[in-house]
Amino acid sequence: QVQLVESGGGLVAPGGSLRLSCAVTGVPYSPNAMAWYRQAPGKQRELVATITRERRTNCGDSVKGRCTISRDDAKGTLMLQLNSLKPEDAAVYYCSLSLGNDLYRFSPDYWGQGTQVTVSS
Repeated sequence: QVQLVESGGGLVAPGGSLRLSCAVTGVPYSPNAMAWYRQAPGKQRELVATITRERRTNCGDSVKGRCTISRDDAKGTLMLQLNSLKPEDAAVYYCSLSLGNDLYRFSPDYWGQGTQVTVSS
C-alpha cells in the first residue's frame, strides 16, 4: 500500500526558509513524477512544484525563484525547500505521487495527509 507522510512544517518567520520532507513507502519501483501542493484556508489546492523520475523539475509561478524540489529514491524521500517565505505561503502542504511522469501536467494519484506551514513573526 502506497503511503506518503509529510514532515517539517511549523512556524516560520517572514523571509525565512522551510524544508519539507515526504516519506514514500509501499511503491515497488522507482516512483514516477511526484509533487508538492498546498492549500490555504478558503482557497483551492495549488500545485507548488513537480519533479519527474529523471529529476526534471518545475516550480509554480507563485514560488518560482524561491523553490527547490528534490527527491532521493534510495531513501524514499521527496523534499521541498522554499526560501524568502511570505505570509501568503502559509498553507497545508501536501506531497503527491503520480502513476504518470508528466512534468507540466501532473496527475495526482496518491496523497499525503499534509503538514501545516504558518508564516508569521
